[in-house]
Amino acid sequence: MISVKVGHSLDPVLLNVYRFFLKSKIVNPNILTVWGAAFAFGASACIAFNYLFAGGVLILISGFFDLMDGAVARNMDSVTRFGGFLDSVLDRYADLFIMFGIFIHFLTQRDFFLSGLTFVAAIGTAIIPYARARAEAASLPCKTGMLERPERLIIVLIGLFFCVLKPAVIVLAVLTHVTAVQRMAFVKKNSKFEARISKS
Repeated sequence: MISVKVGHSLDPVLLNVYRFFLKSKIVNPNILTVWGAAFAFGASACIAFNYLFAGGVLILISGFFDLMDGAVARNMDSVTRFGGFLDSVLDRYADLFIMFGIFIHFLTQRDFFLSGLTFVAAIGTAIIPYARARAEAASLPCKTGMLERPERLIIVLIGLFFCVLKPAVIVLAVLTHVTAVQRMAFVKKNSKFEARISKS
């Protein structure tokens, strides 16, 4: 939803920041992707050890790198299939490590109910991009649903910065699976439509 509306409109701002800090240096966009994942792993550790605000800050930095790598790749005309693949894989690692950090956070507080809900939310977090990948493998574009990655990260950030992590996890545990079901329904509907077209 957010990613569709924003698109690449932030590219000029991201490129200005890139040029300000790196001057004339040229950095492979894949390196920026790896740095983004590294900050996400650091965020996971902070959250696990109850440094929630610091974890939120590191997630913001990770997200910034995640946006910048694409902007730099497009600007350098160096968009590659491997770059897109690497970005997608490391995004999944980052998402699940963040959920793991939240899981450990609640586990150390002996809040087993929220730990379980975090695990449920992590399953939904993994299924959403998997559903899209399977749909696109069948030549069916599938960006529909309530919670894409930006929305999920925003919910996590609200939980970390405003000390409402428990409600945030509950929302994620419900809406990630709602999104997965929305994508399944979308693919079912469109596959039937394509079948009717092919027969006509």
